[in-house]
Amino acid sequence: MVKIFDVHQTQLINKVAEELKKLKDLSPPDWAKFVKTGVHRERPPESLDWWYVRAAAVLRKVYKLGPIGVSKLRKAYGGKQRRGHKPPKTKLGSGNILRTILQQLEKAELVKQAKKSAHKGRIATAKGVSLLDKIARELFKNYNKENKTVAKADTNKVDTKHAEKAEEKVESKTAHEKKAVHDNKTTHEKTIVHERASAHEKASQANQKSE
Repeated sequence: MVKIFDVHQTQLINKVAEELKKLKDLSPPDWAKFVKTGVHRERPPESLDWWYVRAAAVLRKVYKLGPIGVSKLRKAYGGKQRRGHKPPKTKLGSGNILRTILQQLEKAELVKQAKKSAHKGRIATAKGVSLLDKIARELFKNYNKENKTVAKADTNKVDTKHAEKAEEKVESKTAHEKKAVHDNKTTHEKTIVHERASAHEKASQANQKSE
């Protein structure tokens, strides 16, 4: 059975983001267009749909690593902050963004709170798992179709090359045969000329003797 691990993760996240746009419970807050995703970032995201892309990535993380909470997600989406001449320092990602996204995903019934032994946090619900696996299957099918198309195109190229080589061989063979015929004809003509010359010489010698 195809899972999210069997497809390209960037393509999966982008497709999931498109599906999340259709949900009423998941939408960027008013402040989302002004904030950075962490103190290690110099500017806010340039993409207008970055909220849905981050939500899709968080949903995938919860599916893969759940139960998981905000603190671990902050580490996952953190990075190194540039500090001029000083060495860079690792900083956590924005907790408010991740917390809001998790709350919206929980409201959309894609994740839920759970506890597993000593770990507690959010895990993907059956609805969230179904959404991710469905998109993964679609991507996998498209990937197979593209591979078949490429393989067919490669086969056609190989067949064309073989046909061209066969034509070249036939042309080469024909040219060789024509050359051989021409050489035989030239040799035959030379032989006839030589025989005629010999006969003429013999006739001349016979005439001289008779005189």
